[in-house]
Amino acid sequence: MGKVKLDKAIMVLIVLFAMISCLFIYSSNSVFNQYSGSFIWKQLIFYIIGLSLMVGISRLDLEQLLKLAWPIYWILMFLLIALIFAPESIAKPINSAKSWYQVPFIGTFQPSEFMKFAFILVVGKITIQHHKIWRNQTIGSDLWLLSKMAIITLPPILIVYKQPDTGMIMLYGALLFAMVLFSGIHRRIVYSLLAIPTVIVTTLLIVYINYQHFFNEKILGKLSPHQISRINGWLKPFEYGDSAFQTRKGILAIGSGLTTGKGYLGNNVYIPEKHTDFIFAAIAEEMGFIGGAVVVILFFLLIYRIVMITIHAELHLATIMGVGIIGLLAFQVFQNIGMTMGLLPVTGVTLPFLSYGGSSLLSNFLLLGIILVVKNSYEGYMFKKDNGEESYAFNY
Repeated sequence: MGKVKLDKAIMVLIVLFAMISCLFIYSSNSVFNQYSGSFIWKQLIFYIIGLSLMVGISRLDLEQLLKLAWPIYWILMFLLIALIFAPESIAKPINSAKSWYQVPFIGTFQPSEFMKFAFILVVGKITIQHHKIWRNQTIGSDLWLLSKMAIITLPPILIVYKQPDTGMIMLYGALLFAMVLFSGIHRRIVYSLLAIPTVIVTTLLIVYINYQHFFNEKILGKLSPHQISRINGWLKPFEYGDSAFQTRKGILAIGSGLTTGKGYLGNNVYIPEKHTDFIFAAIAEEMGFIGGAVVVILFFLLIYRIVMITIHAELHLATIMGVGIIGLLAFQVFQNIGMTMGLLPVTGVTLPFLSYGGSSLLSNFLLLGIILVVKNSYEGYMFKKDNGEESYAFNY
């Protein structure tokens, strides 16, 4: 264990996020009294627990952190598998998704949220171990590295997909894609990986625009009713009823806020789960474009700070983990704000550090804990030789 060395910029941003989160969780629920209970106190408790977890993780060095990788991964795999067979008394489906355990006095626990933390550690460890063995890098060795990553990550991804939780799959994809790009593989493989999603998205757009009947029958028809409903609600929000209800209300709430908003507690657009996935709509409705822009700037500053910490990392392992977290948080913010504005489909992705939810908040604090470990690793708090130089000799 090392001494705690927190980052002042990150701590200031956390305090600001906590204030904004509690203010608008209270506002979202107080006007319409949609739910009983005080979410604001629970959110504060989750913030305190999350800060404690972040500080606890920051006391570790990279070698100690990696020792937790496989135990955490297998525990979460067990919880994901057990969730399939768990009775509704302890794992009640919410919005047609069986993704949570019901925990007395606490609320719900979502294992898939914490799998993000496990992926960061396990994929980072696999990558470093692979490069240690395959010092003479080839296309074949790089493909073998990608295969090992797939063997480890595909089982939990398939389980989460069956829950179903498409939003979480998208977050996993953003995290893993960023880590793969910085894993040290050959550029030709990187270019191929970048080309695949580009070709897929372009093809889907062309088919949707020019061959809608084929798109609806052959592509949408292969998806689950829940997924079809979400996509239709996104593409044509004013033509579909229930499937586009949240999208239409989100657009109305944000648009009605105009430049300066309606004032705190002045929201009058009802949106289900406004204090969770659609909290940005509440902020933009009450504080207007200015309030929404402030939130976006705060997220930019947080991600920028993480980028700067990652840039200074001298270990490849630290870089890989840092870019994974950057990719995850950047995509999550983009996806959540985009879906509240009708630019992207509604996926149930939360807004980091602002949306109500213990599992989401705690998992994000764990990720910040990793970033603090990365920062400490190159500032010399954990690894020092007698001559003052940093030691990077890890025993995996």
